[in-house]
Amino acid sequence: MLLYKISAFSRLGQVSIKALRLYDQRGLLKPAKVDRDTGYRYYTVEQLPQLHRLRVLKAMGFSLEQIGQLLQEDLSLSQMQAMLRLKQAELQQQLSGTQERMVAVDAYLKFLEEERTMPEYTILLKAIKPIPYTLSVRDTIPTYPAVGRLLTEIMTYLGQQRSQPQGPCIAIWHDPEYKEKDVDAEAIAVVSDTLTGTERIKHKALPAIEQAATLIHRGPYTTLNQAYAAIVQWIEENGYQITGPNREVYLKGGAEQNNSEYITEIQFPVQKAA
Repeated sequence: MLLYKISAFSRLGQVSIKALRLYDQRGLLKPAKVDRDTGYRYYTVEQLPQLHRLRVLKAMGFSLEQIGQLLQEDLSLSQMQAMLRLKQAELQQQLSGTQERMVAVDAYLKFLEEERTMPEYTILLKAIKPIPYTLSVRDTIPTYPAVGRLLTEIMTYLGQQRSQPQGPCIAIWHDPEYKEKDVDAEAIAVVSDTLTGTERIKHKALPAIEQAATLIHRGPYTTLNQAYAAIVQWIEENGYQITGPNREVYLKGGAEQNNSEYITEIQFPVQKAA
């Protein structure tokens, strides 16, 4: 049996000596012989198919731990197929994410080329975490600014309970489209878990949004229509559809309508259009 030193075997297998030592440590490819006196590792050409298989699995994106499972002699065909299908699904998900990022880059580049200026708004797709404890008042209000009255109700209750909101206040607009009057609105305040609410002021969890198109608006509430126009246009042009009521998160806000220092985040739940 012809033995090759690790340096010669690395050239035959086209892998680094460092990689061969790592595969030895992980039990993926042990040397055919190790000299007791010098510690030199020796390999045979019969080990090249195993090394080739290892490299193929590594090129597929499997971790060394997963490769170790796939190289087990007692691994059944069905088990290997299951692991390969799982990797296939993982790679498909990564590919979809890459394609979405490409679309976002293309859209941003197209805007810069056409408008020759930086966009006023940048739309970000992200997941919105659930909020386990909130106080909520939902009612029909005459116009959008009147949501402040609902928030005042909650703040008054919090004052009576000697409590404070635990985060920015939120408005949820339940109507599927813009309305001039009789708006279905919900005001939300983030609170601790000790408050029970009242018959009108509900203590509830605010659910997560799996995927939301979001933007940050800096300026008064009276100019929020510009932000809405930008985000709705982005949703349509990028092949998404709105899947539920949108939210306004008042990161920096108040009772005034024309305060230029306000910061509001708009959130639309979306999914790719079929």
